[in-house]
Amino acid sequence: MEIRDARASDAQGIADTARASLRESYDFLADGTIDEVVAEWYDGERVAETVDDEESAWLVAEDGDAVVGFVQGVLVDAEPPVGEIHWLHVAPDAREEGLARQLLGQVQETFEKRGAGRLRGTVLAGNEAGWSFYEADGFERVDEREVTVAGDAYDEYVYERAMGEAAEDLVVEPVETPAGELFVNFSEGERGSKAPFYAAYRTRDLEEKYGWYCSNCESVSTAMDSMGHIECNDCGNRRKATRWDASYL
Repeated sequence: MEIRDARASDAQGIADTARASLRESYDFLADGTIDEVVAEWYDGERVAETVDDEESAWLVAEDGDAVVGFVQGVLVDAEPPVGEIHWLHVAPDAREEGLARQLLGQVQETFEKRGAGRLRGTVLAGNEAGWSFYEADGFERVDEREVTVAGDAYDEYVYERAMGEAAEDLVVEPVETPAGELFVNFSEGERGSKAPFYAAYRTRDLEEKYGWYCSNCESVSTAMDSMGHIECNDCGNRRKATRWDASYL
């Protein structure tokens, strides 16, 4: 078994692994829904574009000539940066070999080399094996939100784990805005289409959240809908699509 960087030529193997893994772990989704999202996320052109994205992390596990697992994520610009795992899939017949934990360890090492101080993963609440995997590996559930899959709403859990000394200190700075002085937590970021968004709070202790600060135009005139999509009303910066919301942008 070899774990290596993904290549554009791996697209078909990645798609096959994702489809089999989703059917096994997300059996509450219709097969038609799974086929649709796999076709959108893992066609050859999209895979070629994302494996070459300098912010992305793509690793595949290869058994002989066959892809049997992969992990896909992106480095989010925060203080410290966050290694965000979008997907970690292992083919059902390869799950007894500890491959998921090997992929997790490899992608963590990749993100640590790029300066990440935290590792973040997300999983639908209905996938108990998925979120149990994160909890068993020392991740803490930090948020719960709603996402839309093929028109239906599902709860999604967000997990995080600190990595190294850089994760111990939050970077919080006061910012003057038309709404008064707000405190921007530069350690809590979301990737945007133009620049990152950072969480803004009314108080330095981060107890009362105000909204999101757009680092592209330094505005807090932002909107977030019930599905977690963020958009800046001043410059059009949007929370960049990652997982179930891939068709948003």
